[in-house]
Amino acid sequence: MSDDRLTFKQMCAEFDVTPRTLRYYEYIELLQPDREGRARYYGPRERARMKLILKGRKFGFQLEEIRQWLLIYEREGTHAQWNKWIDMADGQIKELTEQRAQLDDALTELKQLRRDIGQELGRPATRTSDA
Repeated sequence: MSDDRLTFKQMCAEFDVTPRTLRYYEYIELLQPDREGRARYYGPRERARMKLILKGRKFGFQLEEIRQWLLIYEREGTHAQWNKWIDMADGQIKELTEQRAQLDDALTELKQLRRDIGQELGRPATRTSDA
């Protein structure tokens, strides 16, 4: 085994994912580790892909969107991949902005209701409910 590869267990530890998650990412073809018998080894390519997968998940992208985006690199190259990334990012920014507005509205309404009921019961507002 070369020094630039990680075992299955090391990959889970490095990226703080469960074995089930890592196996699933392989199953849906996000990752394609080298196999030697039953052992799996993850080289620089797979680690780079894992970083992109986790970043995409952090931003709220679906795994299938991430998989399709990663395939663009293999089929069409970096330029096409980054163009698609811009489109995906624009859509996700819009979606997250809408979600944030909905959350802000829900928080405002919940805080007001909490204040109203708290006053009716003679209970003072707490820092978290009054903020």
